[in-house]
Amino acid sequence: MRYHVSSTCSVHTERFDCPDALIDYSPKFDEYGIIVHDGGSSVIGIRFCPWCGTELPPSKREAWHAEAEK
Repeated sequence: MRYHVSSTCSVHTERFDCPDALIDYSPKFDEYGIIVHDGGSSVIGIRFCPWCGTELPPSKREAWHAEAEK
């Protein structure tokens, strides 16, 4: 998983433009997602590693938004 979220491309400057980039990681929310290559920056959130099936850490999105509201 670490390899797939940290790999870089010598042709594409943006990960979402590279067809070889499959997984995105958001450190802000501690979330992983499969990149939707439709010309935008959409991802489909995942809870398990697609290669080994290991459960990924729970998202911190709700906690982040709750803290931001305070």
